[in-house]
Amino acid sequence: MKINIRSSFFFTQQKVIFKNKFTKADMKNIFFFFITAIISQLTFSQNGINAIKPGEIWPDTEGNHINVHGGGILFYKGTYYWFGEKRLPLSEKDKSLYGVGCYSSQDLHVWKNEGISLRVINDTSNLLQPGCLIERPKVIYNKKTGKFVMWFHHELNGQGYNAAMTSVAVSDNITGPYKYLRSLRPDAGVWPVNFPEEYRKSSLKESDLKRGSEDWKKAVKEGLIVRRDFAGGQMSRDMTLFIDKDGKAYHIHSSEENMTLHFSELTDDYLDFTGIYYRVLPGDSNEAPALFRRKGKYYMFTSGTTGWKPNPGRVSVSEKISGKWTPLGNPCRGTDNENKVTFNSQSTNVLQVEGKKDAFIFMGDRWNPENLADSRHIWLPVEWENGNPVIRWYSFWYIEKLK
Repeated sequence: MKINIRSSFFFTQQKVIFKNKFTKADMKNIFFFFITAIISQLTFSQNGINAIKPGEIWPDTEGNHINVHGGGILFYKGTYYWFGEKRLPLSEKDKSLYGVGCYSSQDLHVWKNEGISLRVINDTSNLLQPGCLIERPKVIYNKKTGKFVMWFHHELNGQGYNAAMTSVAVSDNITGPYKYLRSLRPDAGVWPVNFPEEYRKSSLKESDLKRGSEDWKKAVKEGLIVRRDFAGGQMSRDMTLFIDKDGKAYHIHSSEENMTLHFSELTDDYLDFTGIYYRVLPGDSNEAPALFRRKGKYYMFTSGTTGWKPNPGRVSVSEKISGKWTPLGNPCRGTDNENKVTFNSQSTNVLQVEGKKDAFIFMGDRWNPENLADSRHIWLPVEWENGNPVIRWYSFWYIEKLK
């Protein structure tokens, strides 16, 4: 409901004369005064002049909690589109309603549910069948083809997290429906660009080591899993997409048993891999990557690998996307307990607010593994400390105040 602020303002200017006895006219003026105050507050809320409240229920225009998780946001023709995992409520037994959800907003406050952009396929011969896992979907727009391209982490029905695949879908319309194309493991039969020759020639095998031991970790850092998965393609779990300033797109994912990040270059149409990829922070056990660029440098938020449980956040920096990434430590600036769990969240995306020069938002998820549809959104402004990105906890804050 839209209210005319000017009409409301007129009512707030009516004089109320306080005296021992009130006439009916006085009571009417008082009534209009309080009603107008409420209406004005609602009006400002509808216009986006209200607070972001991390961790609270965030209702859409229908009053339902926004059900997109592990997602990202694409700005297109004056509107923000928020894609993410549409998790099934505990009461929902129909697994065919699972997929990638989409919401739209003009102001990043008020969100309209646009429905399911990509739905699982009711066909047991299809890899995208009910019961599979769709995680961390991201959508980018290809200016050359005019297509919207979606990639996501895909695990097969009944296989837990063993498949470690990524999938691609495409649409002519930003809200979908998206056509599922295929699932795969990236970069089969190709060595990483920054993979030393001695790593390629090593004869050390996984069966020679105890998984999780220090010797195993050292061997992973030196390419053990890359060699193991060379023929069939590299593992791809937590992921994001990033378009560089030259229009080249990258698929960034947790690989090598979640021990190393891979930055894989996408083809010009964004629908496949070129075979050019880089190992980033090898052996450091990162997931939940979220990249952004500021003043010629690239920054990346990540987390450790502790499943649904939160852990200390991490941030890294590089002069070029394919270059050496340098860890900067924990970006959180809170209490010791808050810093240990990234304000009880895990990174998923960094959004640059359109029209603002230096306004970035850390987007995270506060996972509720008992009811994933009820997982909460943790949005916090990215601030700067000695030239490095940091995040602080605010129980409420205003996008309008970002510069």
